Amino acid sequence: MAAARERVGFVGLGNMGSGMAANLAAKGHPVTVLDRLPERTARAAAAGAAVASDLAALIAASDIVVTMLPDTPDVEGVVVGPGGVLELGRPGMLHLDTSTIAPEASRAMAARLAERGIRFVDAGVGRSPAHAERGECLFMVGAEPADLERVRPLLDAMGTKTIHAGPPGSGIALKIVNNYVAMCLCQLNAEAFTLAAKLGLPARTLYDVVTNSLSSNDHLKIYWPSKALGGDIEPGFALDLAFKDLSIGVAAADAAGAPAHVGHAAHAAMARARADLGLGARDVTALLMAAAEEAGIAPPRL
Repeated sequence: MAAARERVGFVGLGNMGSGMAANLAAKGHPVTVLDRLPERTARAAAAGAAVASDLAALIAASDIVVTMLPDTPDVEGVVVGPGGVLELGRPGMLHLDTSTIAPEASRAMAARLAERGIRFVDAGVGRSPAHAERGECLFMVGAEPADLERVRPLLDAMGTKTIHAGPPGSGIALKIVNNYVAMCLCQLNAEAFTLAAKLGLPARTLYDVVTNSLSSNDHLKIYWPSKALGGDIEPGFALDLAFKDLSIGVAAADAAGAPAHVGHAAHAAMARARADLGLGARDVTALLMAAAEEAGIAPPRL
């Protein structure tokens, strides 16, 4: 007889969390969901999830609490804030954080939860909201081996690849480095297509060359054609979140004494796009609009 599946509480049903929670519920895991915007719970509920009235109710109904939230203070509010997991959780529970936050905050929460007998796993998420919808996420996990095996059924329901980075805090550190590359590539893509336009080269020609050469990157190949290069800058991954992730990355590099010349340049360009052009709530590929505006041209399109 198969062992009963653990009860999962899922907090945060944004662009990534919505698909992740729905996949858990659709694949038979007992899931209770919570989001600050109640309308976001509809998809998970349709897949079979229960909807919690508040955080206390979700914690009471869960063995594993999953968070997928925008920033470090949001996760800390759920975990160590009043009425959070640290206060209301039970020994033997586990917190699985899939948010992109500061690695030192992950390690600090892991230590405080351990004092209460509550386990902690950080699992940074790779790939896009479309992958989350299809249950094809990539997870970069910081966990003790036994805790990784405990959450593996959940990760397998939400994704197709899990990479164990090391102890708690390692997964999100790996995610920060990965996002450092991705966000710098977004700025580089924006500049390259703007330069091509200024030199009289069609965007399609540059796209065909880059995606068939050593310059290729999956952000450009998979994501950009449906977003800025297709004229759509509605957020799949908002520039504000990209800026937050890169801010953590360059701060980590500075603290570690690692060079971050490209990261700081991309960070400054993102700051300009947000402050001067008001593009923070738009998709990260709206960096193309910012680069085109700076060059005095219309944004290139495929």
